[in-house]
Amino acid sequence: MQILITHSSLSASRVLHFSRLQLALALAGLLVVLTLLSGTVYHVIFLKAAREGWPIVGSVVGMIGRDEGAARERYLRENLDAMARKVGEMQARLVQLEAQGDRISGMAGFKPQDLRPLQRAKDGGGSGGPFVPADVPGSVRTTEQLADLLGALEQRADQSADVFTLIESRLFEKRLAALMVPNSRPVEGPVGSGFGFRADPFSGRAALHTGLDFPADVGTPIHAAAGGVVQAVEFHPQYGHMLELDHGRGLVTRYAHASRVMVKVGDLVKRGQLVAQVGSTGRSTGPHLHFEVLVEGVQQDPAKFLSVPESPALASAAMGSTRP
Repeated sequence: MQILITHSSLSASRVLHFSRLQLALALAGLLVVLTLLSGTVYHVIFLKAAREGWPIVGSVVGMIGRDEGAARERYLRENLDAMARKVGEMQARLVQLEAQGDRISGMAGFKPQDLRPLQRAKDGGGSGGPFVPADVPGSVRTTEQLADLLGALEQRADQSADVFTLIESRLFEKRLAALMVPNSRPVEGPVGSGFGFRADPFSGRAALHTGLDFPADVGTPIHAAAGGVVQAVEFHPQYGHMLELDHGRGLVTRYAHASRVMVKVGDLVKRGQLVAQVGSTGRSTGPHLHFEVLVEGVQQDPAKFLSVPESPALASAAMGSTRP
């Protein structure tokens, strides 16, 4: 790019040569100068006019400031309302969870007074303050109110989490206790002699039969009626090859007349695990499992635990009977 300069005082015209790079730098410099100039004018003139209240410029600046403030306030108001509505939904959901927790706590065996210490601990011994419902957006007018409401919701959420943790623990205890109750049949098949007095198959005299008999072929699998620990594996003159499982809380199951025992003392067994095989060892008239349930060392009726109806015909049969 060339610029030709001529003047009457000059004996000859002057020619200035500019490259593209020089021209771009010149334009950039001009833009920077104009930006600085406009900023200076704004700060020196408009801000000063706004502060000192110049007649015309001050009113224009005031209108611009009011418009910007109104737009900012409207933006904050809209966002605050949206957040308040969201908090209202959270509050409604939390109320539903608390009601659900109350129902589940009753199912878990908790009484209302059991949870009151937890409520008092969370409340810190007292409460108060204005009520600000979260489901009405217009009631939340400041970010401070919204922050307070969120804090209260967080405290209630923590309390509900603690309640559900306590309920889960209680339900787990009940499930664990249920796993330790011998209510699974140790042998598939009908029940022979039941618990109670009967004619002894060897002497013919009335005698107490202390368990349930499950007639089955030799080698039929015998499964643990519940989870527990093997506390005894031995040969008994009357029970033959037998084992005992300790289920805790004074509850023991006994499996007698086995042909083979598959576990050893100290083993931890699960419900339904194979522990022995049916036989006819000891005082027995034929292959069967003699199954007993003992509470604190006293034989109980296993049918009450198994909830298995006995067959009257089989109950009177002498096959596979035993008398320990």
